[in-house]
Amino acid sequence: MSTRSGRIQAFDHLDKADTFPVQEVVGETSADSFGGLVLPGGVANPDFLRMDDKAVSFVRDFFEQGRPVAAICHAPWTLVEADVVRGRVLTSWPSLRTDLRNAGATWVDEQVKVCDHGPNKLVTSRKPDDLKAFSETFLEVFEAESA
Repeated sequence: MSTRSGRIQAFDHLDKADTFPVQEVVGETSADSFGGLVLPGGVANPDFLRMDDKAVSFVRDFFEQGRPVAAICHAPWTLVEADVVRGRVLTSWPSLRTDLRNAGATWVDEQVKVCDHGPNKLVTSRKPDDLKAFSETFLEVFEAESA
């Protein structure tokens, strides 16, 4: 999934990594085509996504449809822009703490946080060191939600 067609460039922190073909373009598909959504971390991806109206609308649709969402590191910036964190408890990269609180969320410093406030479950995590726990948790949540 990308905001444009073609190939996307992956990064390992700030270093370029592999490229991947885009299978779906935001704005040409909808949340009902997916069982859940995982938002990428890092600084660049979430900052870019939160500035794209179609991407923000796509994210918001997952919440409106009650589908599970997972977000790590700086990814909650996109959730803030979609106005879906109010009343939720979540974690993130520590520098987002104030942004999340200002958007109505309760921020906690935990490896992984699952919040089921509202119609869907939201799985959040802080940083790359938490990836194993984050992946295991969101896979469990997504599996349970699809059952």
